[in-house]
Amino acid sequence: MSTTSRRSVKSTLTHFAALATATAFVAVFTLPGTSLEPAANAEGSANAEALAELQATQSQTIAFTAEAEVAQDLSRDEFGATSVAEIRRAQLAAAAAAAPRWSGPGVSDFLANPAYPDFSLDQVVQVALQYQGVPYRYGGSTPAGFDCSGFVQYVYAQFGVALPRTVSQQDAAGTRISRADARPGDLVIMNGHNGIYMGNGTFIDSPRAGGVVSVRPIWTDNYWIVRIGI
Repeated sequence: MSTTSRRSVKSTLTHFAALATATAFVAVFTLPGTSLEPAANAEGSANAEALAELQATQSQTIAFTAEAEVAQDLSRDEFGATSVAEIRRAQLAAAAAAAPRWSGPGVSDFLANPAYPDFSLDQVVQVALQYQGVPYRYGGSTPAGFDCSGFVQYVYAQFGVALPRTVSQQDAAGTRISRADARPGDLVIMNGHNGIYMGNGTFIDSPRAGGVVSVRPIWTDNYWIVRIGI
């Protein structure tokens, strides 16, 4: 073959090789990342796989970011920033509106005109037992519903004894005595809770939301006895 013929053949082969390479290059960048075919040689295969991984990673990152932004938008648009305190106030307001009304005498009525002018611890026990089954009500101090200190205050008011409203205040209003000297009718005081001592390790109290006034064992050793009027 002549030199001129060899140059012509070489030029033609070079042209076809360049055309094939360009076609493959265009194909790689036009196909989606998930449909890339591996190259025939090891280096080409590694490059194709790396490119596919990069495209897939970028696609997932964009999708994840978009989902996060949508979720964030939903959380801003569809949900208000209501505080726990606001929710609690709404719950208490709803409970107060639904609670039964008490038309009988209240604490102030008994203090002005005691049902039992002569104070007696034994009589305190009998009066307290009359309210078994009254439901717990936060802030309640009538037979429509009692909380713990509201119950104690209401019972003692019937003897003309003006106890303050909270557990800590009722604790301070009396005198702490030893458990050995405790008598039924004394106050059982705990951290944040109280009731009226019934003897034999029991007391009567208004326990918690969903509960009722009842006699039950004193469940903790972290309590003390307070006597009113001494």
